[in-house]
Amino acid sequence: MPIPDLPGQLVPRHSEQERWLKMNVARICQLNDPEKQVFPGSQPVSFGVHDLEKLETRDFWVCEKSDGVRVLLLVATDLNTNAQSTFIIDRHNTYREVEGIFFPHHEDPRMPLRNSLIDGELVIDVDPRTRQEKLRFLAFDCLVIDDQNVMQRPLDKRYGRLQQWLYKPYAKMRHDHPQVAAQHPFEIRVKEIKASYHVEQVFNLDIPALQHGNDGLIYTCVTTPYTPGTDSNILKWKPPSENSIDFKLVLRFPPSRYNSQEPDWHAKPVFLLYVWLGGDSYEEYDNMYVEDQEWEELKKSGEQVDDRIVEVHWDPAISRWRMMRFRDDKPHGNHRSVVENIIQSIADGVEKEALLERSNAIRAAWKLRMGQPQTQQAPQAQQQHPSRQPLPAPARMQAVPSPKIEFRYGPLAPSPWSKVSGPTVIAGMKR
Repeated sequence: MPIPDLPGQLVPRHSEQERWLKMNVARICQLNDPEKQVFPGSQPVSFGVHDLEKLETRDFWVCEKSDGVRVLLLVATDLNTNAQSTFIIDRHNTYREVEGIFFPHHEDPRMPLRNSLIDGELVIDVDPRTRQEKLRFLAFDCLVIDDQNVMQRPLDKRYGRLQQWLYKPYAKMRHDHPQVAAQHPFEIRVKEIKASYHVEQVFNLDIPALQHGNDGLIYTCVTTPYTPGTDSNILKWKPPSENSIDFKLVLRFPPSRYNSQEPDWHAKPVFLLYVWLGGDSYEEYDNMYVEDQEWEELKKSGEQVDDRIVEVHWDPAISRWRMMRFRDDKPHGNHRSVVENIIQSIADGVEKEALLERSNAIRAAWKLRMGQPQTQQAPQAQQQHPSRQPLPAPARMQAVPSPKIEFRYGPLAPSPWSKVSGPTVIAGMKR
């Protein structure tokens, strides 16, 4: 599925307008030091086998994880003039002004919704019949709504405000004025979220009905506040074999056979993966396997390859990292601490069957906390195959080899040739 380009007019970096916007976001979110402000959205941690117990002991909601671009939607309203402006904030913490969209107030649709900051992601939905593409913003949480900071409220309260104060009046406006709505740069929807024990419905109903790509599941604790930055109460689940990591890709070319002091720019390079240490600091971490045909395709594309953020996954068949795609929407690769957590989740991951098998226990524990009668409902996969016995956990984990937990480093010593030295174009490819 395609990943959308961000709409809107880029607000110039370090401009007065950007400084004002960041100060406004810091004010409504009650954040410290707007000059050092980073992307204020929350970030999940990878799901591991130990998190199954979390799902039993605490209330979590679950939804599909869309394959799109994570952004925050900022609605900025001048209370003196009632002028409303809309911006999207990406993970680089850059702002883009989006024109032609309006959010009415939930009490009086003639008035504008006041300052709001909504969490979500942009996706491209493709109609399965007409193949027409539609840009949509899928909202799933909010930090501020109508000038009220709701970050300290539990998820169910935040989600309710999102539905009633933002989406309901917006949807009515679109229904009543379709000619105006047709000019909007994107459509807005609220992502459906379910109690964690309904994960089977997400797998069997929600994901197959999607018109955009899926990238796993997101579990969010219902009772905890919204926390900017990494939040251990938000769990990102993927099948262990599909877990991915973002590194910075660095190319190293071998020495020329004619002159050992010069690189052979036409040879196939070594693809080194550098891990982010914070700030602008990186260090060599491992290497990525690229087949000869893949290298030829990269050269034909003419795209820059060197010094670019790349998303990789672990291929258990060859015990190597393989390239998935470039991630230009991210300013940095994953931090080293995040990488180590993801590798641990790959080695100690949870397959889909394990989530389904745990659903009854999660449901029973949830209802016990709520003081409701406990009902047993076997997952559909087990109902369709009553004779199939689930494998014990060790057997499931042995089915897919996992990477060694010892962190490996690239096999080559630091290259004497800078990755930015030499010609900028090699065999038609931008380095």
